Amino acid sequence: MRRDVFQAIADPTRRAIVLLLAANAMTPNALAEHFGSSRQAVSKHIHILLDCDLLTQEQRGREIHYQINARKLDEVEKWIGQFKSQLTKQFAQLDDVLEQLKTTNQ
Repeated sequence: MRRDVFQAIADPTRRAIVLLLAANAMTPNALAEHFGSSRQAVSKHIHILLDCDLLTQEQRGREIHYQINARKLDEVEKWIGQFKSQLTKQFAQLDDVLEQLKTTNQ
Protein backbone atom coordinates (compact mmCIF):
# COMPACT_ATOMS: atom_id res chain seq x y z
CA MET A 1 0.00 0.00 0.00
CA ARG A 2 1.39 3.38 -1.03
CA ARG A 3 1.01 6.02 1.65
CA ASP A 4 0.98 9.76 1.20
CA VAL A 5 3.29 12.30 2.79
CA PHE A 6 0.59 13.48 5.19
CA GLN A 7 0.33 10.03 6.75
CA ALA A 8 4.07 10.11 7.28
CA ILE A 9 4.19 13.44 9.05
CA ALA A 10 1.08 12.71 11.12
CA ASP A 11 3.18 10.85 13.67
CA PRO A 12 5.48 12.83 16.01
CA THR A 13 8.21 10.19 15.92
CA ARG A 14 8.30 10.26 12.12
CA ARG A 15 8.42 14.06 12.15
CA ALA A 16 11.38 13.83 14.54
CA ILE A 17 13.10 11.33 12.23
CA VAL A 18 12.61 13.71 9.30
CA LEU A 19 14.13 16.55 11.33
CA LEU A 20 17.13 14.42 12.26
CA LEU A 21 17.67 13.33 8.68
CA ALA A 22 17.36 16.90 7.43
CA ALA A 23 20.72 17.53 9.12
CA ASN A 24 22.52 14.47 7.71
CA ALA A 25 22.12 10.86 6.61
CA MET A 26 21.90 8.28 9.40
CA THR A 27 21.69 4.55 9.94
CA PRO A 28 18.71 2.96 11.74
CA ASN A 29 20.89 2.36 14.81
CA ALA A 30 21.97 6.00 14.90
CA LEU A 31 18.33 7.09 14.62
CA ALA A 32 17.21 4.69 17.33
CA GLU A 33 19.68 6.26 19.77
CA HIS A 34 17.60 9.45 19.69
CA PHE A 35 14.41 7.73 20.80
CA GLY A 36 13.31 5.73 23.81
CA SER A 37 12.30 2.84 21.59
CA SER A 38 13.87 -0.19 19.95
CA ARG A 39 15.60 -0.27 16.60
CA GLN A 40 12.67 -2.36 15.33
CA ALA A 41 10.17 0.34 16.30
CA VAL A 42 12.26 2.99 14.54
CA SER A 43 12.56 0.66 11.51
CA LYS A 44 8.76 0.53 11.23
CA HIS A 45 8.68 4.31 11.10
CA ILE A 46 11.47 4.31 8.52
CA HIS A 47 9.50 1.90 6.31
CA ILE A 48 6.46 4.17 6.41
CA LEU A 49 8.64 7.14 5.46
CA LEU A 50 10.11 5.07 2.62
CA ASP A 51 6.60 4.11 1.46
CA CYS A 52 5.80 7.82 1.23
CA ASP A 53 9.04 8.53 -0.66
CA LEU A 54 10.10 10.92 2.09
CA LEU A 55 13.35 8.99 2.51
CA THR A 56 15.92 7.52 0.22
CA GLN A 57 18.44 4.89 1.20
CA GLU A 58 22.04 4.30 0.26
CA GLN A 59 24.01 1.14 0.94
CA ARG A 60 27.46 1.93 2.35
CA GLY A 61 29.30 -1.29 2.98
CA ARG A 62 27.18 -3.32 5.38
CA GLU A 63 25.12 -0.34 6.56
CA ILE A 64 22.14 1.42 5.07
CA HIS A 65 22.09 5.19 5.42
CA TYR A 66 18.80 7.03 5.13
CA GLN A 67 18.43 10.58 3.95
CA ILE A 68 15.51 12.88 3.43
CA ASN A 69 13.90 13.42 0.04
CA ALA A 70 13.18 17.13 0.46
CA ARG A 71 11.31 17.36 -2.85
CA LYS A 72 8.55 15.22 -1.36
CA LEU A 73 7.96 17.91 1.27
CA ASP A 74 6.94 20.25 -1.56
CA GLU A 75 3.51 18.60 -1.40
CA VAL A 76 3.12 19.73 2.19
CA GLU A 77 4.37 23.22 1.40
CA LYS A 78 1.92 23.52 -1.51
CA TRP A 79 -1.00 22.38 0.66
CA ILE A 80 -0.09 24.78 3.46
CA GLY A 81 0.41 27.55 0.90
CA GLN A 82 -3.26 27.33 -0.06
CA PHE A 83 -4.29 28.07 3.50
CA LYS A 84 -1.66 30.73 3.90
CA SER A 85 -2.89 32.68 0.87
CA GLN A 86 -6.50 32.38 2.07
CA LEU A 87 -5.57 33.62 5.54
CA THR A 88 -3.57 36.50 4.07
CA LYS A 89 -6.61 37.51 2.04
CA GLN A 90 -8.87 37.35 5.10
CA PHE A 91 -6.45 39.41 7.20
CA ALA A 92 -6.27 42.01 4.44
CA GLN A 93 -10.07 42.23 4.44
CA LEU A 94 -10.06 42.56 8.22
CA ASP A 95 -7.50 45.36 7.96
CA ASP A 96 -9.80 47.16 5.51
CA VAL A 97 -12.78 46.82 7.85
CA LEU A 98 -10.76 48.04 10.84
CA GLU A 99 -9.45 50.99 8.84
CA GLN A 100 -13.02 51.91 7.80
CA LEU A 101 -14.19 51.70 11.42
CA LYS A 102 -11.28 53.83 12.52
CA THR A 103 -12.03 56.57 9.99
CA THR A 104 -15.77 56.43 10.76
CA ASN A 105 -15.19 56.89 14.50
CA GLN A 106 -12.86 59.87 14.10
